[in-house]
Amino acid sequence: MNLTAERQYRITEEDKTVFWRDGYWISPKLFDDDQIERLRKAHERIWSGDCDGDGHPMNGYYSKRDPDALRKMDNGWWINDEVRRAVTDPIMGEWAADLLGIDEIRLWHDQVIYKPGVNGKPTKAGNVGWHQDYGYWQCASTSDMITVWVALQDTDLTNGGMMTILGSHKWGLVPDSDSFFNQNMEELQRKYANGREWVEEPCILKAGQASFHHALTFHGSGANNTDQPRMSVVAHLMPGDTCYKAHIQRHDNVRFLGPRPSHGMPFNNEYFPVVFKR
Repeated sequence: MNLTAERQYRITEEDKTVFWRDGYWISPKLFDDDQIERLRKAHERIWSGDCDGDGHPMNGYYSKRDPDALRKMDNGWWINDEVRRAVTDPIMGEWAADLLGIDEIRLWHDQVIYKPGVNGKPTKAGNVGWHQDYGYWQCASTSDMITVWVALQDTDLTNGGMMTILGSHKWGLVPDSDSFFNQNMEELQRKYANGREWVEEPCILKAGQASFHHALTFHGSGANNTDQPRMSVVAHLMPGDTCYKAHIQRHDNVRFLGPRPSHGMPFNNEYFPVVFKR
C-alpha cells in the first residue's frame, strides 16, 4: 500500500497527553482526496437507497418530510463497500490503539451522518445534542472506547462542525447523557454542566482529517449555516477484548451475540471486525 506522509504518521507521547487531557485528538489527514470523493458518492448512494448486497443497515434516521433534518445511519458498512473500507482502515485502528495504549481494536459500529445546509435559516433541525457516546454503550465492559469522526469536507462551526467539552471525559458517565437527538443545546448545557467547568472547543478539520474522541467526552454540533451539506463517516472503535456487560439499558449490538447473550461474552464475531492488531 502506497502511504502518504500523513498516513505514515506515528502517535507521539504528546498526542497521548493531549487525548487524555482534553478528551480528544485531531489527526493528520487520514483519507486522501480520491477516497474523500468516493465517500461523498457513497453518501449519495446510501441516501438514494442504492446498496451493495442485499443487507440492511442496523438503524437509520432520515426524515423526507423535513429537508433540513439531520440524516444518520448506523452500520453503513453492511450496505456500502466504500464505507466498509473507511471504517475498518488499519491505520485509523493503529492510531486509536496507540492513543488507548492497547494491542487490538475492533469496530463497535459505524455511522454515516449527513447534515443539510440551511443557508442561515433559523432552525434546530440539524443540531446534534450534547451527549456522551458511552451513554448509549453501557452494555460494553469498558468506557475506554474511541469515536473517529472523519470530515468529508473542510469543517468548522459555519457548517455545523462538532464541538467538544474539554476534559469532560474525566467526569465519568453522567446520568441520562444519551441525548444525541435532543436538539436544545442550551437546555442540555444547563443539565450537564451542573457546576462543572464547561469549556466548548470546536473541532476544526480539513477534509480527510478526523477527530478521535473518548467515549465519555461530551460533544455536539449546531446548524450547518452554509448552502452545502456537511458529510461525515464515523467509526466507533473498542478494545479487542471488550465484553458484554449485563445492563438494564440495551443496545442493538447485544443481539449480535446470539439468541441468549450472557454477561462476559466477548464482542468478537463477524459483526465486530478486527480493525488493527499488533
